[in-house]
Amino acid sequence: MEPFTQHTGLVACMDRAAVDTDQIIPKQFLKRIERTGFGQFLFFDWRFNEDGSDNPEFELNQPAVAGASVLLAKRNFGCGSSREHAVWALADYGIKVVIAPSFADIFYNNCFKNSVLPIKLSEEVAEQLFQRAGEHAGYSISVDLEQLTVTDEHGLELPFEVDESRRHNMLNGLDDIALTLLQEDKITAFEAAKQ
Repeated sequence: MEPFTQHTGLVACMDRAAVDTDQIIPKQFLKRIERTGFGQFLFFDWRFNEDGSDNPEFELNQPAVAGASVLLAKRNFGCGSSREHAVWALADYGIKVVIAPSFADIFYNNCFKNSVLPIKLSEEVAEQLFQRAGEHAGYSISVDLEQLTVTDEHGLELPFEVDESRRHNMLNGLDDIALTLLQEDKITAFEAAKQ
């Protein structure tokens, strides 16, 4: 897993609550066994018309947010089924940070295991970010996981909280397997003693 310390990126606003994982990555695209290649199917039913052309009304298809790596959404983002593919699709598309007032628990946990930082901010503060994005074309923010701050070029500085163990793991690029391998010498010694 790639370490995550700081990120600055263009913000795409998704003014929708309760975006579920079947919209993030529809079930018909879950046949792949690799973690890559899902970005092309992200929000498939919303991003594309029935003929396969881009839906010009969809938030991520707006030219002003092309290449966005920060997704700003409403409450309960990532609800629905527990597919890890939803986070894989966001990451493969290029999303590094998702900001919302709340997340579904399994989706939230999966983000930390895949180098996508989910940030919980109150509904009032998230609304403030929606307003700022509407006022400033090409609105970008900077996220600092070391300092636990969200800033912009217009004087905004917001604190956020992350569980310390999750913060440590993201800063150091440690997923569950890497955490286990940190104990490799003890595991080897234990196995040798049992032979």
